[in-house]
Amino acid sequence: MRPDTRAVHLPQPPIEGSRPISVPIYQTSGFVFDDPAVMADGMSRPDGPFVYGRYTNPTVRSLEEAVSGMEGGAGAIATGSGMGAINTVLLGLLKPGDHLIAQKALYGGTAAMINELVGRFGITVSYVPEDDPAALRAAVRPETRLVYLETIANPIAQVADLPGMCAAARDLGILSVVDNTFASPILCRPISHGADIVLHSTTKYLSGHTDVVGGIAVFADEALWKKVWHFSIELGASADPFAAWLTLRGMQTLALRMERHCSNARLLATRLAEHPAVSAVHWPGLPGHPSYELAAKLLPDFGGVFAFDLAGGREAGEKFMSSIRLALLAPSLGGVETLVLHPATTSHRSLSAAELSRHGITEGTVRIAVGIEHPEDLWEDISQALP
Repeated sequence: MRPDTRAVHLPQPPIEGSRPISVPIYQTSGFVFDDPAVMADGMSRPDGPFVYGRYTNPTVRSLEEAVSGMEGGAGAIATGSGMGAINTVLLGLLKPGDHLIAQKALYGGTAAMINELVGRFGITVSYVPEDDPAALRAAVRPETRLVYLETIANPIAQVADLPGMCAAARDLGILSVVDNTFASPILCRPISHGADIVLHSTTKYLSGHTDVVGGIAVFADEALWKKVWHFSIELGASADPFAAWLTLRGMQTLALRMERHCSNARLLATRLAEHPAVSAVHWPGLPGHPSYELAAKLLPDFGGVFAFDLAGGREAGEKFMSSIRLALLAPSLGGVETLVLHPATTSHRSLSAAELSRHGITEGTVRIAVGIEHPEDLWEDISQALP
């Protein structure tokens, strides 16, 4: 071959008698075949030969199998963002005229997407408390298809009664979808409590280093996984192999990080609850939290994200966020750094005043995603910033 052809067709050394310690990055858009039948097989199923990056990729499949294994699922679909995973499931399973039941307190992006489904696609929605199976049963209609829950809700940290809600959904013949981002598989595995689909923003705890945007949907049933996969490849919200590789690298320290996130959150939440400038602290590990008893039964620890309400309202919140020095004013959560934000103007900015009230968010609510820094350094920063 001539040099210009050789520059295109690079040699690939075979690996024999050994394997790499870490998962390699397969940074390729597609794969070459000798047999057309094998290629066709790869385009027909999520666990077949690798064909094209939009379908899956060896690095991406490693992530899918890793998270599915941690959650106890039959298969998973990795996506380019957490909202990509949410939309893959909602759009893949709902059609015009269907009815969705969702818990009252939801991540702002999820709530906004549900509003889009209602406004543009004629899907109806009923909101129920996350811990009330009787309310779920009462809300069911003949056209109900899904119930949507969050293990730990964003940002007020209500904990869903997963065993009760998922059992009710199954009895009624509807699918249960659980966003497990705030808990991670270390604190909760919703499939073991009866969930049909588990969602994660892998941007958060799974990757853990604030350098990835990604999502994943894990399915308890193989047939449902394959059904949604066929929709997902046409939707095109596929994960990038480099992002998948970074997530895999981060997941190796997930258990260690979660232990520190939770212990730091316990110290900060306890001290904030005693501070005169704070009117309420929303962390399920505090005995006064409405979800405390349920969380103590369901979870081994209570998570690293919580919110607190400043008595001075919006003015006090703005002063606090402009005064922090070690903690960072930034969106997202689950990284090694401590991040704070004002939900009413950021993560839940698309919601009306009535919707914010339904979520338990006030003008003085501040969300804190606790990192893994030394807890006393964090407390010194937070306490000096309080009004």
